[in-house]
Amino acid sequence: MPLEKSKIVFFDGVCHLCMGSVQFLLKRNPSESLLFSSIGSKTYMEIVPKSSESTLPDSILYWKQGKLLVESDAILGITKELSFPWKLGIVFWIVPKWIRNAIYRFIAKHRYQWFGKAESCMVPTEGVKKRFLD
Repeated sequence: MPLEKSKIVFFDGVCHLCMGSVQFLLKRNPSESLLFSSIGSKTYMEIVPKSSESTLPDSILYWKQGKLLVESDAILGITKELSFPWKLGIVFWIVPKWIRNAIYRFIAKHRYQWFGKAESCMVPTEGVKKRFLD
């Protein structure tokens, strides 16, 4: 499947919260429909429009079949790919976007302070390596 048609979670590779989120998603996406790549990777540079890079958040992005979702839309878009009961998170689409994004930005702003920062990117285990693009 071409990358443009894939479902890719781009994440901050040194953020402990982001890496924990990737581990969470790996366990709760039994269909293995989600692929993963760090922000700034070769795949990221190939797919994400250069014109939008400076305005994108730097924690979690979701590329879904040709469309880039950011902030709370990314998180809620990803929940659709998860197993029950996690996919019920889609009910939060009813919360106004400005509220969802304010919460997202607050957490993203403090993620290093609260959860820490790694010295290097996460190295996937052999069992999940096929789901990481680079």
